[in-house]
Amino acid sequence: MRATNNLPDGPKMSSFLRRMKFIFQPLEYVEDFAKVYGDNFTIWSRNDSPIIYFSHPQALQQIFNADSSHLYAGSGNRGLQFLLGSNSLILLDSDRHQRQRQLLTPPFHGDRMRTYGEIIREITQQVSNGWKKGKPFNIRASMQEITLRVILRVVFGLDEGPHLEKIRQLLSSLLDSIGSPLLSAGLFFRFLQKDFGAWSPWGRVLRLRQQIDEMIYALIRERRVQSPQNRQDILSLMMSARDEDGQPMTDEELRDELMTLMVAGHETTASALTWAFYWIDYLPEVRDKLLRELDTLGDNPDPSTVAKLPYLNALCQETLRIYPIAMNAFPRVVRLPIEIQGYTLPEGTIIIPNIYLAHHREETYPQSKQFKPERFLERQFSPYEYLPFGGGNRRCIGLAFAQYEMKLVLATILSRFQVSLVNRRPVRPVRRGLTVATPAGMQMVAMPLEKRVNTPVLV
Repeated sequence: MRATNNLPDGPKMSSFLRRMKFIFQPLEYVEDFAKVYGDNFTIWSRNDSPIIYFSHPQALQQIFNADSSHLYAGSGNRGLQFLLGSNSLILLDSDRHQRQRQLLTPPFHGDRMRTYGEIIREITQQVSNGWKKGKPFNIRASMQEITLRVILRVVFGLDEGPHLEKIRQLLSSLLDSIGSPLLSAGLFFRFLQKDFGAWSPWGRVLRLRQQIDEMIYALIRERRVQSPQNRQDILSLMMSARDEDGQPMTDEELRDELMTLMVAGHETTASALTWAFYWIDYLPEVRDKLLRELDTLGDNPDPSTVAKLPYLNALCQETLRIYPIAMNAFPRVVRLPIEIQGYTLPEGTIIIPNIYLAHHREETYPQSKQFKPERFLERQFSPYEYLPFGGGNRRCIGLAFAQYEMKLVLATILSRFQVSLVNRRPVRPVRRGLTVATPAGMQMVAMPLEKRVNTPVLV
């Protein structure tokens, strides 16, 4: 018998049909429910436990600021353990989560991050130089190549070569497999996670992961016998980090956190960049404003100067607002009864902070379905109104790096090429694994830019 007192109302539909809609129509899944039930609604799991979606800023503030003893987030992500490992920051709670977060934060400090600027620009130029003038190419594949090569260089500090190329190919194949429609469903239906040998879909995923693990552990062993002095790569910084008791991370902890950084550190940014190129070409007035701003930079600008451009920053923020790559922040599981926006939630309730709906509240973002970077020049939004990287103590530790990389990639390419859609029909996000992204086959063409004359920036 369902105890429904003092919980938000919600839809009554079969678990199977609801999951199918969640997988294949991710936007409609939350939009249709929100039209009927508003900011907060309850759905029921197969064992009749409540799953409550919240998107009102007041509710999000209460969730993100709640005492960690009341809400656990790591236990809500167990479905990722097969890929990231049990020591991943994403799967930890309480003291273990706090310890790992402290150990992982230094590599993303501003001073460290600036040393990565030239790597980002160099790799972006290398990849875009491979585009053939006027010939269609898959924009997402190019963005994924850039962001994967960047994260591997930043994480491992490896120069270009067979070792780096091998792990790049393996990781790209693994994530493409998980992002396919069949295995996207497999992330939510456990009965599809069956290993029927190396040629079965799930069997291939497990063997790719095993090969990546072998390479990561080999790199950890090599690095342990090398001097870490003057190394700026994230692996070296993680290996030299110590917790409050003076203890370093174990090899297993290093592997799981490296895998987390590689998966989360390039897949999401590649999707965001692909959306940015879509909007820049789809809305010529946006492209013109951005190009006028980029024209003020001159030749070979300092990366930190690029990162401070106001319209470029607003464009990146609006890209992450209108179609956030992760539609939800990490789920929270209620450990002790808690009140959220007047609702008393019992133990075992799963809380879903919904980023997409929060980003489309008309009260916060008038004409929310329109792409308008100017809204971020006109006012500031609270972390409970704008939250593309989640919130509270689970907010993505790489958010500054991701934003920095987005700006440098866009500025580097758009200063040299006009990148145009082959088909200018409007597109909507589709599921790609645990995220939403542009349709996989979106094609663009690149034409070298002629030298432009500086004109005033009008924003």
